[in-house]
This record gives sequence, C-alpha cells and structure tokens, in this order.
Amino acid sequence: MIRLIDFLAALFGLLFLWPILLIVIIIGLFDTGSPIFVQTRVGKHKKPFNLVKFRTMTKDTVSVASHLASNASITRFGVFLRKTKIDELPQLINVLKGEMSLVGPRPNLYNQEELIAERDVLGVYDVLPGITGLAQVQNIDMSTPKLLAQTDKQMIETLTVSRYFQYILMTVTGSGSGDAVKRK
Repeated sequence: MIRLIDFLAALFGLLFLWPILLIVIIIGLFDTGSPIFVQTRVGKHKKPFNLVKFRTMTKDTVSVASHLASNASITRFGVFLRKTKIDELPQLINVLKGEMSLVGPRPNLYNQEELIAERDVLGVYDVLPGITGLAQVQNIDMSTPKLLAQTDKQMIETLTVSRYFQYILMTVTGSGSGDAVKRK
C-alpha cells in the first residue's frame, strides 16, 4: 500500500511541480553552475543508490554529512532551498524509481561508519530510506548516531498509513529544521 502511495505521490508531485523544479534549475545554474547534486547513499539492504537533490553548497564542498560541513559552504540560494526544503524535491525521482520512500530513515553516506553500525544492529536497512520521517520532524540529525538509529527503529515499528501522512504533513508545515550544519 505504501509503495503505491509513494509511486503516485512522486509521479503527481513531479508532474505538478515541474515549473518550480525548472525555475530552481535555472536559478541554480547562476548560483553554482551545477544545480543538481548527485551523491551515493546507503539504501535498503545497504545497497548503494544515487540520491538526487538540488545543490545547496558550492561545488568544491567535501562530501561529508551535513552536520560536519561548514555553513560557509552553503550558497545564499542554498539557504533558501534548505529552509523551504525545496532542495529535497528531486528525490521524488528516487521515490519513483523505488530507491526511496516519502517516509523512512534518511539515507546516510557510506563513510558514516558509526551510524551504519548502529542502524545495522537495529535492522534499519531492512526498509527503504525516506525523504522525511520521525527523526526529521523531531530535529534529530546524523550527529547523534545511536539516538538517530533508535528513532528510526521506533518509526519503522510504529509506521501506519496515518503516521506516514502525519510525518509528511509535519515536514511540509515546517516541523524539523532540516540537516544541521555546523556554525563556523
């Protein structure tokens, strides 16, 4: 049931939001010269997939978890994209392809070994990663691997269709501040 909802929501989301996506791409060309950001992330059963987002940091930013990145790397347009969560919209492509769900644990990088170990023990990789979820609406980021893995597990065990829509609504209405970036 959730996969069908994911597929239809991603399909209709991309169809209805294409004008916004196009505008962001055009502005992004002027902002960074490369508006689309693709990064290999850990997927279901720890299989790699290419996560697609709008670029919010300069092209030369080191590939690390957001909480380890400097806020100096974020462009002015990137600040807006992150605040409004528009930078996440291209992930609808990942949802359409079946690599992600709208709701699930946020996919991490392969170099986040502590988080991978914590999630592995709790079986978090048995489900598709998501664009949003319980940890995101509670402002729990990847800087606290054990708490994040425990929160992901709690969400997985208690996820219903009702809670699925609740997490999406909470995200759209502003719950959660997005990825934490260190202030330097």
